[in-house]
Amino acid sequence: MKAFLTSKNINIALHALIWGILLLLPYIVSSPENQYSIGPMPGAFFTIAGVIHMGLFYANAFYLCPRLLNRRFWWLYIPAALLLLFVSFQLKYYAMAAWFPELLRNKAAYGVVFGPSTAVLVVSLLYRKILDRIYEERRQKEKQAEQLATELKFLRSQISPHFLFNVLTNMVSLARKKSDQLETSLIMLSELMRYMLYNTGGKVSLQKEVTYLNSYIALQQLRFGSDVDIRSDMPDPASLEHYMIEPMLLIPFVENAFKHGTGVDRPVIHIQLSVQGDVLTFTVENHVDPVQDNSKDDSSGIGLSNVTSRLELLYRRHYTLTVNTDNDQFLAHLTLKLI
Repeated sequence: MKAFLTSKNINIALHALIWGILLLLPYIVSSPENQYSIGPMPGAFFTIAGVIHMGLFYANAFYLCPRLLNRRFWWLYIPAALLLLFVSFQLKYYAMAAWFPELLRNKAAYGVVFGPSTAVLVVSLLYRKILDRIYEERRQKEKQAEQLATELKFLRSQISPHFLFNVLTNMVSLARKKSDQLETSLIMLSELMRYMLYNTGGKVSLQKEVTYLNSYIALQQLRFGSDVDIRSDMPDPASLEHYMIEPMLLIPFVENAFKHGTGVDRPVIHIQLSVQGDVLTFTVENHVDPVQDNSKDDSSGIGLSNVTSRLELLYRRHYTLTVNTDNDQFLAHLTLKLI
């Protein structure tokens, strides 16, 4: 049923309905006593004229207009349209001469007989213009959707190498310390990589995203131990399974906190997430060293600029993001409607 109810099929059915009503109009509104006449025209001639009008309408709308009504051949359209109009007049005249000679003797009927052809030509021209406008708007929307998908795909492709670079740095640090926790961290890394590979094609449940965040934070805790005060306040992932979110949308804020907030005196990183109704609130706060922070490499801003672009593409008008640096305190605060 859905396959049948396409816009094309609906359009064809609508045209068939309109023309069916017009062709059968004499037999709907008139009676056999006066030959189903509408004004001076017998019902049979009205139907024949309707068929001629149908040919005029579609010849102009789907042949002349698309081929001639453009910047290159616009001047050819006028004589072609006049010729089409003349052909319709001739067909009507021959129909009258062959089957309805009484109409030829009724001069008052000429305006009613030949006038509608001009009206049909104008209507078909307007129809073509409206149709072209609809097609152009649809094409622009499809183009914008394609550009959006391409841009989003590019942004997602940036996540993997950026994330992997940071995590591998953590692995190197544990290896240098000959830490017994290296094996545990490698297992966590494999789980994180599996999430990245198989859950970044579209939206995922918030449960998976929070589980991913918890694993990443646990990986960092293995790396830093008690050297960094990591405070994570997030709800039980099981309570979030009914919400959907763009994958790996929150991790750049956490990555940024560990990148910039661990090389300071008494480092503290506070991560908080909550959901009220369908609104997610996510806050990441950490200490920073303004002097040391200026020496970070050029890739430092990749994560946050990436997530800002993705938020604008996917959640426009449905989010607020505030990023502040006040002396030695950095705060990122995100509110997001989970649409």
